[in-house]
Amino acid sequence: MTEKQPMVEEPRPARRPAGPEGRPVRPAGAAGLRRPARRLLTLLFALLAFCLPASAQQSPAMRLKVIGGLAGVSQYVRFEEPFWTQRVRDISGGRIEAEIAPFDRSGIRGQEMLQLMRLGVVTFGTALLAVVSGDEPELNAVDLPALNPDMAALRRSATLYRPHLRDILRERYGIELLSIYAYPAQVIYCVKPFVGLQDLAGRRVRTSSVGQSEMMTAVGAVPVLTPFAELVEAVRNGVVDCAITGTLSGSEIGLTEVTSFIHAMSISWGLSFFGANAAAWEAIPADLRDVLRGGIGELENNIWNASDRETTEGLACNTGQAVCPNGKRGRMTLVPVTPADDAYRQQLLVRTVLPNWVQRCGPDCAEAWNSTFAPALGITASPD
Repeated sequence: MTEKQPMVEEPRPARRPAGPEGRPVRPAGAAGLRRPARRLLTLLFALLAFCLPASAQQSPAMRLKVIGGLAGVSQYVRFEEPFWTQRVRDISGGRIEAEIAPFDRSGIRGQEMLQLMRLGVVTFGTALLAVVSGDEPELNAVDLPALNPDMAALRRSATLYRPHLRDILRERYGIELLSIYAYPAQVIYCVKPFVGLQDLAGRRVRTSSVGQSEMMTAVGAVPVLTPFAELVEAVRNGVVDCAITGTLSGSEIGLTEVTSFIHAMSISWGLSFFGANAAAWEAIPADLRDVLRGGIGELENNIWNASDRETTEGLACNTGQAVCPNGKRGRMTLVPVTPADDAYRQQLLVRTVLPNWVQRCGPDCAEAWNSTFAPALGITASPD
């Protein structure tokens, strides 16, 4: 047996309050946890402190609905749709998501686009200037028939008129202009031979706008407004003898199979604008507006370069040249633009197209023309 040690009474720590069944109650908070639990909790707090600032910057992606251009054409398929469904997400770091539909498959009539955007029913939309000019003729001054016989002239016109176009959209419709798009050149296709504009007298010519119709009337032709989807059948069935449409789109829809001659002169281009309802635009954070402006500017530049390239490619494909990129070569004869033909075009612009546009549009349009185009072109519009 071991020897018993003498009992020495030592000071005792204060007792913890007793809980149920006489068990001591642990203090609340981390101090009352066992040491491993305290370490785990400390680690969790550290992780939260590290993660919260980053997560606080994340917010649900802003979702935009966009009405684009014409379905099925190169501009929409190769540029507009990929930009809005992919590129916008990338350049915004995932903060913007967008969906897009072509206006001719969205249930929206092109003629209604201005009013729908003004009301905010369409927040981001594309409108063909020739189509909406029925309500606002002043919008289409930049793409009047006979004004821009080549891409260089078109770029100059767009640069000159852009500030005025921006002001019209903002002040009259509450629309923020974000971009101007250009389709490939619209030229003249004919079944029978011709050597220039004056040779079209007496022929029935498919047109797609009031301005084109007025120009064809001035040369002695008979304009026939025909939807794009019905164009080939109209030529095949003899409803029209010639047609004005895009160089590349004409090749793609098979116009080369029913016509044999194509003019190198651009009659018009089919410009459109892309914009946003002003209130919806201002509701977007400023940094994201900057991101969108930069991206849309890049998109605009790509579309213009493609329009220039595809105008040339369309003529090459229609006439069966080896440089045709898609391999769909026609056998059409190219009608070159002669100096006499170009002089006649300018005469049509000065004597018919411009005066008729001013008559439809009013004195304000003459003033707009004279302040934007007249100094550069040397052509003055009379308000009478």
